[in-house]
Amino acid sequence: MNQLCAVPPLFSPFRPAIHPRHEALDRRTAAWAAEFEIGSAELRSRLVTHKIGTFAARILPTGDEEVVAILADFVLWLFGVDDGYCEEGELGRRPGELLGVLSRLLRVAQNPDAPMLLGDPLAQGVRDLQRRMSRYGTDGQIRRWVDALREYFLAVTWEAEHRSREAVPDLNDYALMRLYNGATSVVLPLLEMGHAYELPPHERDRPAVRAVEEMAHFVIGWDNDLLSHHKESRKGGYYLNVIRVLEHTYRITSDQAISMAIAQRDRVVCHFVRHCDYMRTDGSPELRKYLDSLAAFIRAAQDWELDSPRYTTPNDPADLPTTFGDSPTDDSQEPLPIPAISWWWDLLPRNSAIAGAHEQSRVYALRGSALLRSA
Repeated sequence: MNQLCAVPPLFSPFRPAIHPRHEALDRRTAAWAAEFEIGSAELRSRLVTHKIGTFAARILPTGDEEVVAILADFVLWLFGVDDGYCEEGELGRRPGELLGVLSRLLRVAQNPDAPMLLGDPLAQGVRDLQRRMSRYGTDGQIRRWVDALREYFLAVTWEAEHRSREAVPDLNDYALMRLYNGATSVVLPLLEMGHAYELPPHERDRPAVRAVEEMAHFVIGWDNDLLSHHKESRKGGYYLNVIRVLEHTYRITSDQAISMAIAQRDRVVCHFVRHCDYMRTDGSPELRKYLDSLAAFIRAAQDWELDSPRYTTPNDPADLPTTFGDSPTDDSQEPLPIPAISWWWDLLPRNSAIAGAHEQSRVYALRGSALLRSA
């Protein structure tokens, strides 16, 4: 068995917040999972203990309760796909077959009235989700949700190909695919739906907006890898985690890989803060609200993963932190040497009058979370 590796407190400049109806949301999502029979009975019994409603309540702490409920049900549905098909099922090592199954599910998400997979629980679940989303989202938001679902399905098929070869990917490929295989991009349209607005096209299509979205995906993905490393390294097929990738790439120990991954995510957190602060200077009220929601999403994932038995694994406890750090281990303004993401640093003027990342993070924690309820 692999040695127990400690994860130190992670730097987080974002304040926690939670929707006041989070306990009711947990109950609602458990009932929804039972109604649609998401996953096997054994998988479902685990998922309903993972506080997924609470996770959604942290992502949208001031959002419309019905949209938060949709988000919670959708996250549980995603785990039904990921755990049931990709991580634990045979299809997780059969990329061709997996792609066929996921493509059919995608068609149902695009068109719930399509006469396909009529007896399939996951298909019935996504039919329900799409129809409910359509009450709160625009046609454009629903289309972006479907497009993001396609990205996620493509990424987990890529994962299956690596499992089939028992291959550890290189760092650049892993960083690129980690932006999508964590299913973070599929949440973004619901950030807008939850507060009843839509970003204007001239802002949504800006490369800078895509960059901060990807930074949020990166931080959430790296944090998830750090906090799930213990659980994942205990089972077979452990190829797709940044700790494993860094060990393989640089021939270093697990502890060294953990330190390197933390430094990488800290540098991105600091750049995210600087970048958001820069965009606020001329952004619309909708864009500022969206930036706040991205920050809330990052912190929501952190708080949930440190509390959910999905990651704390009570039967084989991981050595996870119980608090957050006040200072980053790396606040350099130089790009990370990862080609797929280094372009994020090209968008922020080097000569702009922006304070140091650590000081800005303190400002952002106060201003960016001003409307959020304290947890």
